[in-house]
Amino acid sequence: MNISRRLNRLADMVTEGSRLADVGTDHGYVPLCLCREKKIPSAIAMDINEGPLKRAKSHIADAGLENYIETRLSDGLHELRGGEADTVLIAGMGGALMVRILTEGTRALMGVRELVLQPQSEIDEVRRWLCTHGWHIMKEDILLDEGKYYPMFKAVPGETEGYTEAEYRFGKLGLQESPEVLADFLEKRLEVNRQIEAGLPKNDDGRIAARRAEVAAEIGLLTEVLSCITSWR
Repeated sequence: MNISRRLNRLADMVTEGSRLADVGTDHGYVPLCLCREKKIPSAIAMDINEGPLKRAKSHIADAGLENYIETRLSDGLHELRGGEADTVLIAGMGGALMVRILTEGTRALMGVRELVLQPQSEIDEVRRWLCTHGWHIMKEDILLDEGKYYPMFKAVPGETEGYTEAEYRFGKLGLQESPEVLADFLEKRLEVNRQIEAGLPKNDDGRIAARRAEVAAEIGLLTEVLSCITSWR
């Protein structure tokens, strides 16, 4: 089965032999790929919308994997029972929604051995949630696919070291699998912020001054992280 580079990278993060719960499964491609390749024994593919779930069911039937992949209509983790999954995959949605799903799904996460997460936004808030709710981020990655950057990470139960603000924003460099891609992402962000800074009016208006200070702080943070990547590599 040909799946996108993003989904393939996420599938690679799932530990072989684990029972998978895929939240927001859409077409069910990740569980299909993993079960077809016999990397996992079973999966529960969940989605809040009936349309994508019907398409997932159709793909599962076409692949002859109905005995290995179960589909469930579910708002987040609501229909997953504790102990049913070893790995929970949540990808392709905003960080705020992901945090809500994780917060409301505390019972369902009982017995889960790993989380594989790929938030599209508010990535720092997802890292903060993990670090304050008994999860240790053990692996970071970032993928450039068709002009878009996709940060993703794996977390396991356990205590975590303290995080700086830069690490909440961009992850701990020692865990990063693709530092060159992260550096490219940061350089583009830095250039955008420099252009914004150059385009701000040269006056003392309070609102403009606040915006200028905000952009300057972002430039400083990006420059700091890029310098650390250069030293670390």
